[in-house]
Amino acid sequence: MGEMIRIKAEDGHAFDAYRADPAGAARGGLVVIQEIFGVNHHIRAVCDGFAAAGYRAVAPALFDRVEPGIELDYDEAGIARGREIRPEVGWDGPMRDIAATAALLAKQGKVGTVGYCWGGSLAWLAATRLGLPSVGYYGGAIIDFVDEQPKAPVLLHFGEIDTGIPLDDVDKIRATHPEVPIHVYAGAGHGFNCDARGSYHAESAATARDRTLTFFGEHVG
Repeated sequence: MGEMIRIKAEDGHAFDAYRADPAGAARGGLVVIQEIFGVNHHIRAVCDGFAAAGYRAVAPALFDRVEPGIELDYDEAGIARGREIRPEVGWDGPMRDIAATAALLAKQGKVGTVGYCWGGSLAWLAATRLGLPSVGYYGGAIIDFVDEQPKAPVLLHFGEIDTGIPLDDVDKIRATHPEVPIHVYAGAGHGFNCDARGSYHAESAATARDRTLTFFGEHVG
């Protein structure tokens, strides 16, 4: 369904991105923001799923700023490598890449973002810094940016038994931003949306997807 395209950010950095188009006219555009595993088979499948729901979905390869073409597996080696690359990439470069991807999509309609893991935290920043309607799945670093104020609607998903994101952090986000809908899924851990991981929780993933599509239906199209 999809294809790889090339995008250039405002600082001149060129990066790859996976684009999936709907069968008919697009309801809007979605920037799909990767985990620490790159634009791998799962993220491409996520884009395909949003395209099937009527959206033009593009996943920028944010790790291209360190090393092009990175696709990691959900094993110990993949986790270790992803954790090495993430701090090298930082936050500002990925935000430029997300902004460039959103600008490309905006030529044909409204745009939102949806991110997972590291991408969930970047989705939060896309709302606070870029003013894009955004959905964040288990964004562990949101707490580090909790004082930033969203400039667009936000929806957040967390797993109740996510060992990497304390529920105290979720409570602080909720207390600081009572206007932001936050859902905590019973029995779900980190990565519960990813069917390539042992932590996949089908019921929570389905419910979160329904809520996400409702959100985008209201704020993107």
